[in-house]
Amino acid sequence: MTGRHDGAVAVVTGASRGIGFAIAQRLVAEGARVVITARKPEPLAEAVATLGGPDHASGVAGFTSVEAHQEEVLARAVSAYGSVDLLVNNTGINPVYGPILDTPLDAARKIMETNVLAAFAWTQKAVAAGLGSARPGAVVNVASVAGIGATGVIGMYGVSKAALIHLTLEMGYQLAPAVRVNAVAPAVVKTKFAEALYAADEAKAAAPYPMKRLGVPDDIAGAVSFLLSEDAAWITGQTLIVDGGVTLSSGL
Repeated sequence: MTGRHDGAVAVVTGASRGIGFAIAQRLVAEGARVVITARKPEPLAEAVATLGGPDHASGVAGFTSVEAHQEEVLARAVSAYGSVDLLVNNTGINPVYGPILDTPLDAARKIMETNVLAAFAWTQKAVAAGLGSARPGAVVNVASVAGIGATGVIGMYGVSKAALIHLTLEMGYQLAPAVRVNAVAPAVVKTKFAEALYAADEAKAAAPYPMKRLGVPDDIAGAVSFLLSEDAAWITGQTLIVDGGVTLSSGL
């Protein structure tokens, strides 16, 4: 690989599997050391081992929206590897499916807390822990094409991702030049999180995509690595759509 992240220390949330794990793998392959998070300790430990163990990766289990967990993770990055240089806010939830007015308020609050406010808090705390002070800092938020158009069935999730996209814009404007903040907006990626959207008939799910396939985690990892790197040194506040072309026509 290119070694484009040599010497950098990254925190990646929600990274025991799927997109988050693929991002962590890509960053390690390109020279970074990573601290990854997930709710369950066992799959997190397995992910750390796959990433190469303590010389390359460390894991801290916990809930992404809990401030004490955020502080513990960032402290681990500094104590284990010396700094926090890169942050990927990947954790997201979508516990409801159907008309938006059927969404219970408690579920709506949980979606916004996890998908938007947690990303805000992680970035606040990362800057306080030194992000952007030792070397140019970068943040990537994992949004979704659901945040740029109506879906009809995952409405509150889309609302949260639209908010995350605007949060990216605001933070990109305000944290420059020390820290760049960008986002990626994937369409359907083949992960357990999105399985319900394609498992019954993957060919039918992929048919509207000009690239004639759904995404895989590595598709997103490559885009995130680019945005975190000095190759993107003059890019901030932007959202990169990574969608196999599906949003080129009307509808998602």
